[in-house]
Amino acid sequence: MTDYFSLRDLELAASATLPKDVWDFVAGGSGSELTLEANRTALDRIRLVPRVLRDVSGCSTAAALLGRDAGMPLAVAPVAYHRLLHPEGELAVARAARRVGVPFTVGMLSSFPLERIVAEGARTWFQLYWLRDETKLFELVARAEEAGCEALMLTVDVPWMARRLRDIRNQFSLPEDVTAANLSAGASSQAHEWRAGTSAVAAHTSAAMTAALTWESVEKLRARTTLPLILKGVLDPRDARRAADSGVDVLVVSNHGGRQLDGAVPSIEMLSAVREAVAGDCEVLFDSGVRSGTDVLRALALGATGVLVGRAVMWGLAVGGEQGVDTVFRLLADEFRDALGLAGCASVCDAARLRTVS
Repeated sequence: MTDYFSLRDLELAASATLPKDVWDFVAGGSGSELTLEANRTALDRIRLVPRVLRDVSGCSTAAALLGRDAGMPLAVAPVAYHRLLHPEGELAVARAARRVGVPFTVGMLSSFPLERIVAEGARTWFQLYWLRDETKLFELVARAEEAGCEALMLTVDVPWMARRLRDIRNQFSLPEDVTAANLSAGASSQAHEWRAGTSAVAAHTSAAMTAALTWESVEKLRARTTLPLILKGVLDPRDARRAADSGVDVLVVSNHGGRQLDGAVPSIEMLSAVREAVAGDCEVLFDSGVRSGTDVLRALALGATGVLVGRAVMWGLAVGGEQGVDTVFRLLADEFRDALGLAGCASVCDAARLRTVS
């Protein structure tokens, strides 16, 4: 794994390694993929204004996320079905996250049971979609609490899965040995059964999850758990303010990596407005398009306390399993420290005071 010098190198290697339908499932966006492309374009437009004549000899990437120390201001985003990319799937990612000291978000649609993933010793958050069967939903909440997950992350931008044309054209379905391990066999079986005009995974999502998720649902979840509550998928400052007033602890400014509403605003363009709307009442994380340590610094300069990384972790997993994920984290840590120091920042706190031009 020493021959990879950037996340782009790993992306190219993963695209050459994976079967086309699996690569498209990971890499693709919705519709014409306008938002997928816009996320990257918007990040590249942001120019940092470095400071000079500052002592950066002790430059540190150490951060705090949800009140606990982290090796850098980064968490692994929830991604479904890691075993599509490597037999050790989520277990390999959790071990790598533990070593580097960053949180790992266990997806509700993980391909290993959440208890087995937590047992790998990483700091874990558990992601939820709102199930049609609320009894099953709150059983999952109880399981996450009992297993030792530190927070719940409710994804709120998927009333149903958007039309992802790559998956439809590929007639994408899960292989028989990859399942949604946290759900019953019957609940996940549709993900193996392709139907014309859709993907099997989209059909499964629509059958299992409800489009009736509302603020009342959020308040119900808030009342049922003492764990910190994270909402992922917020872009409008009005929704951000409502979330803070509803007792949400953390917001993730995200457009689902360009995989939901095609034509949605790039997440980075709403970050500052969301941060201003919550006025310190919520921690704010950034998601959608992070591809380098410089991207992490851009997000911090615009008001995030950390970022989520999803696709890049999957590239490492596909190319080299656990070692590949180690390589992703090593590259991000090296790039982020380099960007910090060159911008005149000795710490993550200094990054919040940088100016940007776009």
